[in-house]
Amino acid sequence: MNIHLKRCISISLLLLFVGSFCQHAVAQWVEQSSGVKVRLRAVSAVSDKVAWASGANGTCLKTTDGGATWQLMKVPGADSLDFRDVDAFDANTAYLLSIGEGEKSRIYKTTDGGSTWQLQFTNRNPKAFFDAMAFWDAKRGVAFSDPVDGRLVIIRTEDGGKTWTEVPAAGIPAAMPNEGGFAASGTCITVQGRNNVWIATGGGVARVYRSTDGGKTWQVAATPIISGGQATGNFSIAFKDAKNGVIVGGDYTKEAEARDNAAVTSDGGRTWTLTKSLPGGFRSGVVYLRNGKTTAILVVGPKGTDYSLNNGASWTSLGAVGYHAVGFAGATAWAVGEGGRIGKHVWTL
Repeated sequence: MNIHLKRCISISLLLLFVGSFCQHAVAQWVEQSSGVKVRLRAVSAVSDKVAWASGANGTCLKTTDGGATWQLMKVPGADSLDFRDVDAFDANTAYLLSIGEGEKSRIYKTTDGGSTWQLQFTNRNPKAFFDAMAFWDAKRGVAFSDPVDGRLVIIRTEDGGKTWTEVPAAGIPAAMPNEGGFAASGTCITVQGRNNVWIATGGGVARVYRSTDGGKTWQVAATPIISGGQATGNFSIAFKDAKNGVIVGGDYTKEAEARDNAAVTSDGGRTWTLTKSLPGGFRSGVVYLRNGKTTAILVVGPKGTDYSLNNGASWTSLGAVGYHAVGFAGATAWAVGEGGRIGKHVWTL
C-alpha cells in the first residue's frame, strides 16, 4: 500500500476516534414528551423500555416503549398529593410514596400497570413526614420519616406492602438537632444485596444511617458533606456493592456553590471521604452506571449533570439542563425535573 495512503487512513481513523470520543463526552440528554407540566421528582428505571416517573399533583407516568410515549395514570384521591418517590419492578408492579405532614404521607401500590391502585399505608403520626422508600425486591421494602421524638421513624414490609411494621426506636440511633431527610428525588435511601440499606440525612448534620439486617437495627456515621443549615447535607445515596457507595448534596439555596458536595465510601458507609467537588454545585440525584467492566457515577441537579469514571477524582459535565432525579437500567438512564421534563440517555461507556 502507498505510504501516503497509509498515513491518510491512519489520520482518518484517529480523527474518527477522537470525534467519537468527543461526541460521547459532550452528548446531551435527549428530551422526551411527558405530556405534563408539573414538577417531576422521582424516576424508576426498570429496563431499556420500561420506566416510571412521579411528581406533584398526584402525577404518575409510565413508558413501555423506551419513552416514545408516556402514559399518565390516575391514582384515586391523590390529586393533591406530591409523589416524591416511585419504585417499580416491571410494567405492572410499582409503589408510590407521597410526602407531607400526617396523613399526606402515604404509600400506594399497583399490580396491573396503574389501572388500579391500593392505598397500603397512611401515616397516622401528625409529627411524622415520610421522605422516601426503597425495595430489595417486590416483597421486601423500607421507608422512613424525619425524626419524631428524637429518632427517625422507619417502617418495613416483607409481604409486598400488605403490612408495614414500625422499627422499634431502641434500634435506631438518636437524631441530632435539626437532622432529617430531603425528599428531593426519592434517593436519600438505598438498598443493596439481600439486607443492606442506607439512609442519608442533612440539616444540622450530614450523616448516613446503615443497616445490615434488613432495617431491623441501625448504626450511623458522620459524613464530610456540607451541613449546619436547614438546606444543607446529603440529598442522594447509591451503592454499587456492599462496600462501595457515593453520596451527593450541597446547599439547595445556593445551587451554584461547588463545595463539599460529594463523598465516597469503601467500607460500607462506616467512613466517608470527600471527592473532588462537583463543579456544577448542588446535586440531588446519583446512580451508578454499569457497562461491562466499566462503572461510572452519574449525578443530576437543578443546574446540570455530571459523571465520573474514576470514583469522583474528576467530573465531566453532561450539560446544564436541570433535573431532580435519575434512574438507570440496562444501558439507559432517565432523568426527570421541572415542568414535566424527562430526559433519556443511552450510555456506551
